[in-house]
Amino acid sequence: MSQPADKMPFTEHLEELRRRLIICLVAVGVGFVIAYFFKEKIFAWLMHPLLQALPKDGYQKLIYTAPHEAFMTYLKVSFLGGVALAVPVILYQFWRFVAPGLYEHERRYLYPIIILSTIFFLGGAAFGYLVVFPYGFQFFTSFATEFIAPMISTKEFFSLATRLLIAFGLIFELPLVTFFLAKLGLVNASFLQKHRKYAILLIFIVAAILTPPDVFTQILMAVPLLILYEMSVWIAHFFGKKEQTEDQDAKDTTASPASSG
Repeated sequence: MSQPADKMPFTEHLEELRRRLIICLVAVGVGFVIAYFFKEKIFAWLMHPLLQALPKDGYQKLIYTAPHEAFMTYLKVSFLGGVALAVPVILYQFWRFVAPGLYEHERRYLYPIIILSTIFFLGGAAFGYLVVFPYGFQFFTSFATEFIAPMISTKEFFSLATRLLIAFGLIFELPLVTFFLAKLGLVNASFLQKHRKYAILLIFIVAAILTPPDVFTQILMAVPLLILYEMSVWIAHFFGKKEQTEDQDAKDTTASPASSG
């Protein structure tokens, strides 16, 4: 069996990490400059689900309460756009940094993982925008009455929107991370089954941390995470390393990956 790449001194690892971080920062910087020219369109696109949810007889615009708030929001929008454009570069640099520690037969999965991780992240962000935003903002604005009117600031909206988009982008990486760990033999279906009840608890804790302090949005994040976890069990079952003992082989043939842990 081929071995991982030769071990590098710790200082070389730091230098390699520094080099790849610089590349990521340059990519984000270039993306920032490009996104800045389209900042109004990007922010209008980002606001669309919220504006659709606002009461039609109410105030149909976002507000800013500090002289510099709109300008700073546009800078943040440009930065978010820069990060989105740089996602393929960032993920590529991350996986290339990990690659020297892998065996040769494991490194052949590197480029498919880079492509899929980009697709999964953007797919998760799209799910947040297309599914969670409309229902979430509709829920938040449903409390408007003749005495209470939603007048949302650009700062608060952008902070919430960014947190949700990044959070959903990251959680959609779960099946891919599981595939990678399963190929390395670090997790298997039996392990995921056995710890399912703890995973469910952890999922709701993560959803509570990453979302606003309301049960509705937490459920909108927790449910996809639960589905992704079950997908991960099957991924580990089909793509994970097989046990070598006859007892484990017999157990694998009789146990379903979707059974309760």
